[in-house]
Amino acid sequence: MRSQRQTVDYALQRRSVLAEVFAGRVGVAEVCDASPYLLRAAKFHGRPSPVVCPICRKEQLTLVSWVFGDRLGTVSGSARSEDEIVRLAQTKDEFTVHVVEVCRTCSWNHLVQSYVLGEAPPRRSRSARTRRSARTASD
Repeated sequence: MRSQRQTVDYALQRRSVLAEVFAGRVGVAEVCDASPYLLRAAKFHGRPSPVVCPICRKEQLTLVSWVFGDRLGTVSGSARSEDEIVRLAQTKDEFTVHVVEVCRTCSWNHLVQSYVLGEAPPRRSRSARTRRSARTASD
């Protein structure tokens, strides 16, 4: 499998949100708002995280990976297991994976990471792009 590329880590944003909650500027209900669909995806497609929930501190968080891509068809926008993501990366064009942490007890959820997998689109040469954008008198 090709490696992850264009990785974005949302740890600083997560830390900022938690600081706002602990300071009392943001209510717990605003950050513990996981949808039933996300909670169900955590149950069936999630993988355990070693991190304990920062809000309720009752259980370890579950990581859920969501896939998005123009060429994924009906798979786009759904939660997938690690094995399914590996198969997609080997057979599909470029797509994005979003990893969300969720607490199945208090419904805390936050985007943890995003990255790109799959076959990268072929690069066109600079001269081909220049020729394509050139206009003629007949345009």
